[in-house]
Amino acid sequence: MKKYELAVVLKPSFEEEARKAELDKIFALITRFGGTVDKVDEWGKRRLAYEIQKFSEGYYSFITFTADTDAPMEIEQRMRIMENVLRYLIVTQ
Repeated sequence: MKKYELAVVLKPSFEEEARKAELDKIFALITRFGGTVDKVDEWGKRRLAYEIQKFSEGYYSFITFTADTDAPMEIEQRMRIMENVLRYLIVTQ
């Protein structure tokens, strides 16, 4: 099992409950593929360096998790089709 960090930028037009629900979906993906969430660091709404889908701001979250080496590929495949995620990146710690 390796440690990974997932950086997620969500659409800024969410209310608090909807944003938490979207993050819960991401946590469910991690646990579905055998991972455990170690730490969540929410940065809040920040300005983007360039517009993405006509948004100039995004809600940033950094999730540290432990999982097998196959899990990041599966998580990325599922996150690619999530419409409320502007950008994501999984890196090995």
